[in-house]
Amino acid sequence: MLRQNPRFYANMSGPLAGMVNAMLGEMSGRNEFSVFITDQQRQRVLRGLFDSYYSDEFTADVVFDTSRIWCAKLPVLHTLFPGAKLIACVRHVSWIVDSVECAIRNNALRPSTIFSFQTGGTVYSRAEGIAHGEGMLGYAYNALKEAFYGEHAKHLMVLQYETLVRDPAGAMAAVYEFIGEPLFQHDFDNVRFEAEEFDERAGTPGLHTVGGKVQAQERATVLPPDIFRRFENDAFWLNAAANIRAVRVV
Repeated sequence: MLRQNPRFYANMSGPLAGMVNAMLGEMSGRNEFSVFITDQQRQRVLRGLFDSYYSDEFTADVVFDTSRIWCAKLPVLHTLFPGAKLIACVRHVSWIVDSVECAIRNNALRPSTIFSFQTGGTVYSRAEGIAHGEGMLGYAYNALKEAFYGEHAKHLMVLQYETLVRDPAGAMAAVYEFIGEPLFQHDFDNVRFEAEEFDERAGTPGLHTVGGKVQAQERATVLPPDIFRRFENDAFWLNAAANIRAVRVV
């Protein structure tokens, strides 16, 4: 949806967050020459990554850089770009696990990079694999909690999947208000995106494909009941009493 606005650049998860992590490591004490690197130099190097990556080929006025890592890097972002905003898209964890399992089953003949191309797992090991602390889902979940309860939480907005699919106009109006941009009239009946080459290499064709109308689609879960119940109470953002930083939840 964001890509429809000509002022915006938006895409699937990109490499920049990983590059920032790599450079932070290279400029740390594990490098014997780090004694020659000041914090001011670290900031210039990291800002240079952003400037170089979003160079002349990117003509947008507003950049949405997408990565699960950023929620764990709010202090870094605040240091580099004090005005940066973070929008975290959330969904009930059980349904995220369900969606990953659906993607795996839809490509039964293609082992996926999500599970390091391993072929011997079960729905239980796959759920455990993505939900543990360093897993695709578990890492993102814990990173969001870090941002949600952290000192820079005023720069964070949480956007629920349920709101987005049932009231896309209202959801997008909240996004524009949060980032201080004039509202753009989006076409919610024709939202399209694909990343065929990436998905093929990941062994999960169609993983990022979006096409058609934004709407809620009710369906039954493919997960065994005990797996689905394991995660059904993990939507911490719905607990208003625990929202100690008054994060906006849309």
